[in-house]
Amino acid sequence: MFYAFETNPDNDWMDDTVFEIDMRLTAGIIHQVDVLFQDACDHLQHVQIFQAGFQLWPSNRGADLRGNATVISFREFYELAPGGSVLTCRYWSVGASSWSDVIIQVGLLPKRIIQPMSFDELLGAAAGIE
Repeated sequence: MFYAFETNPDNDWMDDTVFEIDMRLTAGIIHQVDVLFQDACDHLQHVQIFQAGFQLWPSNRGADLRGNATVISFREFYELAPGGSVLTCRYWSVGASSWSDVIIQVGLLPKRIIQPMSFDELLGAAAGIE
């Protein structure tokens, strides 16, 4: 599964106004994250991604992603449990120019596809134990 979300502030946005969108996903393993900054973002639009108030990306707390005609793409192995599969994107702009949408894409697979055997099953298979 691959999810895509766009940042779309209302027309009354002001510099430094922080907007949030809930990114509703299913339970599973996030294996890929892409944040696409369009041309004209000019490193003025900022993005952070949280789960239940805990900043996931970027990993260093308080930092944010930004770019211009850039795709920030990274592999991940982050498990979303049932009932905890909503991420929050916080985004804002510090420039006086018009807003350019930023697109967040999340690749998610069921855990059984990424990890078909439990750790105990792997150990048993390696030791020849059924």
